[in-house]
Amino acid sequence: MPELPEVEVVRRGLERWVAGRTVEAVEVLHPRAVRRHPAGGADFAARLTGETIGVAQRRGKYLWLPLEGRDLSVLGHLGMSGQLLVQPEEAADEKHLRIRVRFRDASGTELRFVDQRTFGGLSLHENTADGLPDVIAHIARDPLDPLFDEAVYHAALRARRTTVKRALLDQSLISGVGNIYADEALWRARLHYERPTATLTRPRSAELLGHVRDVMNAALAVGGTSFDSLYVNVNGESGYFDRSLDAYGREDEPCRRCGTPMRRRPWMNRSSYFCPRCQRPPRVAS
Repeated sequence: MPELPEVEVVRRGLERWVAGRTVEAVEVLHPRAVRRHPAGGADFAARLTGETIGVAQRRGKYLWLPLEGRDLSVLGHLGMSGQLLVQPEEAADEKHLRIRVRFRDASGTELRFVDQRTFGGLSLHENTADGLPDVIAHIARDPLDPLFDEAVYHAALRARRTTVKRALLDQSLISGVGNIYADEALWRARLHYERPTATLTRPRSAELLGHVRDVMNAALAVGGTSFDSLYVNVNGESGYFDRSLDAYGREDEPCRRCGTPMRRRPWMNRSSYFCPRCQRPPRVAS
């Protein structure tokens, strides 16, 4: 699933190519693409038609398009393979095109939602007083948000009876961090993924947060991480951060710091990649 850098790359593309445009017509081509809109595809299309799209917003991995002058937003959930593409109107339809949005202008482009695995979708929601779609009001601010409260984060991290990687992936504590960037930040911080959060000092947790920000900014600079053709930006281009990964996906390859072969361990139906020398596991209490 795309993490914060990938979603932010898409958000920036939508801000450039879609903001300020008025919807002329909407086609819902697959019902699963609007399953999070309980009233169905016809209602989604009717309510969106005639509305003007505002500047795309993001919190963590969640992306939405506010409607100008309304307390409503279109929430985009990319799932495992969802793509929001800005395409020429005359371009051939993608094989897995699910939703088409045409605009009332002469730019010659339209917005398409393409999703091979149909885990993602679009839905219309009322906004909270903070301007978030109400269904994601519980999501914490992400580490690149200027209003992210580091003191609250550090206190919550210490108070949780959990391990450090679980805490990084807890979207109610800190949003936008997924499996890839958690492994990368933990490798940079020399922390094992099973380290109890209660053992982290304030300076240590601040250092980890700095690494989370650094790895995300580095990924943003090259368009995010693409392991296949499923994640692309709005122009259909892949990101290149997979070429710079230090931990994720590098099982048996030498650690870039000490040369020890990297290891992979099953973790919560996923995998954790780490260096057994640089990221020593926590001692088990006897």
